Amino acid sequence: MYYQNYIKVAAVTPKLEVGNPTYNVDEMLKVLGTLTSSIAVFPELGITAYTCNDLFFQHGLLEETEQQIARLIKENPYEGIMVFGAPLEIDGILYNSAFIIQKDKLLGIVPKFYLPNTQEFYEKRWFTSGYDIVKKVKMIRFLDQVVPFGSIIFKTDDGRISFGVEICEDMWAPISPGNLLALSGAKMILNLSASNEYLSKRAIRRRTIIEHSRRNAGAYVYSSAGVNESTSDTVFSGHNVIAQNGELLVETENFSQDTEVIYGDIDLSHIAYARKLNSSFRDTLNKFEFDTVNVEFHLDASDEYTFEKPHDQTPFVPKKDELEAFEKIAALQENALIKRMKHMQADAIIIGVSGGLDSTLALLIATRVADKLIMDRKHVYGVTMPAFGTSEQTLKQARALIKHLGVTMKEIDIRDHVNDHFDLIGHDKITTDATYENTQARARTMILMNLANMKNGLVLGTGDMSELALGWCTYNGDQMSMYGINAGIPKTLVRFMIERYAHEKFGDKIEDVVHDVLDTPISPELVLNQLTEEVIGKYEVNDFILHRYLRHGDTEGRIAWLIEKTFDLTKEESGEYVRHFFDRFYSQQFKRQATPDSPKILDVSLSPRGDLRMPSDVKKSKQ
Repeated sequence: MYYQNYIKVAAVTPKLEVGNPTYNVDEMLKVLGTLTSSIAVFPELGITAYTCNDLFFQHGLLEETEQQIARLIKENPYEGIMVFGAPLEIDGILYNSAFIIQKDKLLGIVPKFYLPNTQEFYEKRWFTSGYDIVKKVKMIRFLDQVVPFGSIIFKTDDGRISFGVEICEDMWAPISPGNLLALSGAKMILNLSASNEYLSKRAIRRRTIIEHSRRNAGAYVYSSAGVNESTSDTVFSGHNVIAQNGELLVETENFSQDTEVIYGDIDLSHIAYARKLNSSFRDTLNKFEFDTVNVEFHLDASDEYTFEKPHDQTPFVPKKDELEAFEKIAALQENALIKRMKHMQADAIIIGVSGGLDSTLALLIATRVADKLIMDRKHVYGVTMPAFGTSEQTLKQARALIKHLGVTMKEIDIRDHVNDHFDLIGHDKITTDATYENTQARARTMILMNLANMKNGLVLGTGDMSELALGWCTYNGDQMSMYGINAGIPKTLVRFMIERYAHEKFGDKIEDVVHDVLDTPISPELVLNQLTEEVIGKYEVNDFILHRYLRHGDTEGRIAWLIEKTFDLTKEESGEYVRHFFDRFYSQQFKRQATPDSPKILDVSLSPRGDLRMPSDVKKSKQ
């Protein structure tokens, strides 16, 4: 299955009998007929079994192996690329090898380079490393086919799909063949393994695979021998792992007695984007001499794509180790503000408190920072500034939050002040246009800045990353502050943080207020009954778009397809979300260019001094 630059891969551990290639190929054929992937990886020496030991010296086993590979190729029901392991004899010498097949064609054969010969492994007794032979042998004849042999990059004719193959111990080497294949263009490394099990090895193996996928800026598909290989002093578990770009996608449980298959959805666009971004990866290109052969193949695209698991609708929000994630984010924000307070020698923190999500988080952080600085909470000023669109509900929430936190409350009704300004510029005070709304936002910012001067304080900005992405802020209004504490936090993560702050760091009264804030529809309250998500759409969808754009470099068309599947929207609804998001995203860069300093919290940000160096006057073509 291959569509929209996603490719489905499978790591397969079939049932097996040691030294019985006929039985083993039977089991492989059974599972091949059921696979829905475009690539399938089987374990090391899976045709014979890895634990044949001195049986590898027997001509009978080697002859049966060749016969059964021929049958596997002839009867192969699988349309994709299959990779399996078997011993290969060249001039009377055995090489532990990987065979790469598409239907009835042998695309290539790759020998194992590093042979373990310590502790329970003594592979050099039977096999020879491929390092020397690949220098002089580039093609071999096998089953009446002339087959590329050695270190191979397999690429589709359009170059979108590429992979290399390494075998078990190769992965554990200081510089693995897979690392070099990745630097030579392989987006995926497929590993055929027979890794035995003992206490703690599963965790070590998982870390190693994930780290290779991170260092290679690519995908890693690992298929290992199962329990039926277990013999004498070694036990195998069939621990299969699929990882991409430093993230575990899926792994098997241990010790299945039956054939086991896991599928992974590999995002080839993400790999290509990560390699463009990663300067260290680019700098390493062409640094190592590594003799590779390019083998071209063709893979038809599917009509559609079915993901193994649905995409996370809120990818910025932690889903595991939630408390640990909360503590880390809280530490980042709090310590960033502590540093800024010390640098400015500020005596106070000034916050405009609206009773909404962002100002709630900012006030909770400011209160914690005051405590850590051993500063009286009264030096934190929660300023409410009701105006024409302020609701009783949000004002009540703001007052309650300020009261229960024990910070100083200052309430300034700005309606008369704004009306005076309208008189100065000749506004009719009736037309609810951009001037009507922005005058209120800028008046609030001016008041906060002047209060900060009076109190030798710092104006703490409350706007979040989602608002910055969409330009949902008033230039030189709520866009401006002396430190933007939330600018590295998307709206969906703001919700997570204030709920956790209330539960973990504050008492029941704060939790009650926070739950009211969470239940209140999001609004800038610059006019009556103004609802943000009726104008810009759901923040969950917009944050998902932001995630796909910043982290994956997706095209607008691909993002529309993904949100259609992820949020169960129509094609038209998805397209409209994407068009609206990017119209705002590109046109509002000028606001982001002038944003105050803010701590980076996630792996991505919109800081013009950090992650996003984009011209203000970009003209994006319509798609």
